[in-house]
Amino acid sequence: MIQGLGNEWTITPAGGSTGDAYSAQHNEKRLFLKRNSSPFIAVLSAEGIVPKLVWTKRLENGDVITAQKWLEGRALTAREMKLERVAHLLSKIHHSTELLDLFMRMGKKPLEPETIFIQLKNKYQNNSEFANIDYHKALKFLNKYMHAVLGQRKVVCHCDVNHNNWMLGTDDHLYLIDWDNAVISDPAADIGMILHLYIPISEWDNWLETYGIKKDEQLMTRIYWYVLAQALHFIYWHTERKEEKQLLFWQKILHETLNHTAIIY
Repeated sequence: MIQGLGNEWTITPAGGSTGDAYSAQHNEKRLFLKRNSSPFIAVLSAEGIVPKLVWTKRLENGDVITAQKWLEGRALTAREMKLERVAHLLSKIHHSTELLDLFMRMGKKPLEPETIFIQLKNKYQNNSEFANIDYHKALKFLNKYMHAVLGQRKVVCHCDVNHNNWMLGTDDHLYLIDWDNAVISDPAADIGMILHLYIPISEWDNWLETYGIKKDEQLMTRIYWYVLAQALHFIYWHTERKEEKQLLFWQKILHETLNHTAIIY
């Protein structure tokens, strides 16, 4: 990593799940470095969605290092996810034709609901480790209401809208960072996770209005569909890695969502 900057820089790990993020400091200058970051970081930077991109370098081993302005600030709290600016920024991202065009030029294909369902079905069916009534109910819902999510407008979705990825700078600018999991999908995938994780049900109508969309039956079905699908994905992920705390969290989300759907459908 140092070969990309020079020995005068002090480089230290900056956390993150991949271990490929670093802090680089030289005198008063400080940068956020990442190895093999999202190739569309330049567009995200230009639109003010992530901190300013300073430079990009390719190392001799083929790795690409991106350097961004170090963000002085903090992550939003779970309570702050109700702020209107969160809905506004997510809406801006979902309506960005520049982001979508870049994804398409990179050869990215939309993630279709049929693909999601088949992948989940293959993971859960005939696997005794996942013999759970809630898992079965969730798969049944995904299959039954597939028609509601077919043919929907596809946008660039972040797919990891945890409050820790929403950063508020000391200049009061809001950013959404960590784009490694982004895909082209139904915006309901991002919307649903924010609603279920952070917004009381009594406030969903107002949040959706702030985002710029009106709640109707089909939208709610899409939201429930993607929340259940993502919950099943994370349950499988954490089960495989024997991460009990995270597993219990997503099992709780799955169970609560199924209870909501049982009342409505």
